[in-house]
Amino acid sequence: MFYKRLRDLREDNDLTQSYVAARISVAQRTYSHCELGTANISVEQLSILADFYNTSVDHLIEKTDIKEPYPKK
Repeated sequence: MFYKRLRDLREDNDLTQSYVAARISVAQRTYSHCELGTANISVEQLSILADFYNTSVDHLIEKTDIKEPYPKK
């Protein structure tokens, strides 16, 4: 599931759950549940994370392994 990719990206960037949670305006505990796959994350929050990690939402949700973001119009 895509929650593993969220955790991997966070760990690869040496970030805490609290730090990432603050970026998407949720509590650390809520973000922890997102990484565990026991809570949903909104499309808006996924978009923020994609920009934050400089990737695409498709990469976050494991629809592609290509890490580069799509070109902006």
